[in-house]
Amino acid sequence: MSSWRILGAAVFLSAGIAGPAQADRIENKVAVFSALDKVTARISKLEVEIGKTITFGALRVTPRACYSRPPTEEPKTTTFVEVDETQLDGSEKRIFTGWMFAESPGIYGLEHPTYDVWLAECDKPKTTTASRPPPPPAPVATGEQPNDAYVPPSAQSPDAGPQDDGDIPPEFRRRLRR
Repeated sequence: MSSWRILGAAVFLSAGIAGPAQADRIENKVAVFSALDKVTARISKLEVEIGKTITFGALRVTPRACYSRPPTEEPKTTTFVEVDETQLDGSEKRIFTGWMFAESPGIYGLEHPTYDVWLAECDKPKTTTASRPPPPPAPVATGEQPNDAYVPPSAQSPDAGPQDDGDIPPEFRRRLRR
């Protein structure tokens, strides 16, 4: 086989295996919400540390995760949040559990008869979590296939779904099933 054919086959194989480039997501320590009190028509900025709870009127807002992307990438700012309402008898009722997206506050915010709460941004980056699968092994120059051929994560098990940063982490998936 000529070296041009081997090179062409290697380029063809690597192009078919490589997926689209994805940015790293940034895990943040603080979720920043905007909250509207419909009685007073006042908008407040709520900065809440992940895992901590803040009270806004009768609502208790607790963010569990807040992810963003680098400024050079397309924005995708998300938070997993739990919102409880204090009832007149003093008990608490969970009124929202789920993801909020800063780019779509009208769709993914909390709408309540007295209050609205939506994600504005994430702040104080903590770490960067790579969202890309590991790169495939380099092709062998002799035209032979390596023994440990690359298998994308979605093909490793039948129930594995897409592995992008839009996936819901397992610890939050359990909470959604409740």
